Amino acid sequence: MLAENVYVFDFTNNELNTLKVKKVKGETSWKVGSNENGNFIRAEAEGVGSGLGKEIKIDLNKTPFINITWKVEKDLSGIIENSKKGHDYAARVFVIKKTGSTPLSNRAINYIFSSNNDVGKYWPSPYTKKSIDYVLSTTKNNKNTWVTVKANVQKDFKKLHEIDVTEISGIAIMTDTDNSKLKAISYYQDIYFSAE
Repeated sequence: MLAENVYVFDFTNNELNTLKVKKVKGETSWKVGSNENGNFIRAEAEGVGSGLGKEIKIDLNKTPFINITWKVEKDLSGIIENSKKGHDYAARVFVIKKTGSTPLSNRAINYIFSSNNDVGKYWPSPYTKKSIDYVLSTTKNNKNTWVTVKANVQKDFKKLHEIDVTEISGIAIMTDTDNSKLKAISYYQDIYFSAE
């Protein structure tokens, strides 16, 4: 029997009050909304960057696939995303694995909705080698359109970090423009883990 899907966020106002905010610089504006497919959260950032996160244990042996539905209304075309000055994304979902006692020792895969790169491209963050940016969607093909993507997190940790991971420790969403000082608007909807 297949494992049940594990949903990460509800995207309700009640949940919004419980999520951990990680500020990089200033704060992204987050607003809850809904459409025919359920609740979503709208993010808007202009020269700021913050993430919303949740500590959640996901058993990757049972549900290795992350599924993300998202949309970018206003992207960040023209920036160099793998440089410190251009390291901003209109939408990204961090998958975090605690690998030590401090946050700095954690490993992360940063699944991104890129404004400038092709799907399947990846590179280490210019700020830390322990976080790898991985393009799952791009506004070159899908601007202002809802897109659903899927990735095998267990295989990606092996490929990108060369570690065997059976469980992850947290998920965060982030829309940031603190480096480029541009403006981005994006939406996140279903984010869940599945068996296949």
